[in-house]
Amino acid sequence: MSGHSKWHNIKNTKEKSDAQRGKIFTKIGREIAVAVKSGGADPELNGALKNIIAKAKQNNMPNDTITRSIKKASGELGSINYEECSYEGYGVGGSAVIVRCLTDNKNRTAGDVRHAFDKFGGSLGALGCVQFMFDKKGVLVLEKGNLSEDDVLLLALEAEAEDVKDDGDVFEILTDPKQLESVKSALEAKGLNFVSAEVEYIPQNYANLDEKQLETFSKMVDKLEESDDVQEVIHNVLLD
Repeated sequence: MSGHSKWHNIKNTKEKSDAQRGKIFTKIGREIAVAVKSGGADPELNGALKNIIAKAKQNNMPNDTITRSIKKASGELGSINYEECSYEGYGVGGSAVIVRCLTDNKNRTAGDVRHAFDKFGGSLGALGCVQFMFDKKGVLVLEKGNLSEDDVLLLALEAEAEDVKDDGDVFEILTDPKQLESVKSALEAKGLNFVSAEVEYIPQNYANLDEKQLETFSKMVDKLEESDDVQEVIHNVLLD
């Protein structure tokens, strides 16, 4: 992972092994299940589901797997209820970590998360202990194509977005989290197509870790991400 950027995580997925991709598909399947439970199985009427399907396709998740996940969540193929939960704490060097989970067994998940923190020199804290160190933003990722930053900024401000950032081969359009869907719809009406649209936690500052600490921190993140229950590990460390 590289700080907060999910776009880079999606790109890196294409280089991962089949086993790793399988884990990612499992995690996305759980996100689909939660979105369907809360907003229905029609992506045209459920913006959250539509965004997750877009993420699934960016991660090369097969269409039949996506369809099966939606049917399972809507009860057509039986279903499992997943609960959302989060954990916060510190990694080595005072680094800040938020772990977002979807689980059918909170005791198992809590044990797995605590074990990962303890094994690699971290410590779990109370909810809210590090969240204040991040800004919660809606993030729309747009491939550059022939668009200039000025063009995108003008369109974004007209749609009431907050800012535009150049991130290499893509632009990131930042919004108030509550306005993510309205800004996305307004920009799509102007012909823009997004590769992802999600609410993210963006670090206000990054932790300074030495080489040994970075290695330990990376191992902790990898250990956390091994768990099917862990959807996302958010942190303020630059790992690449």
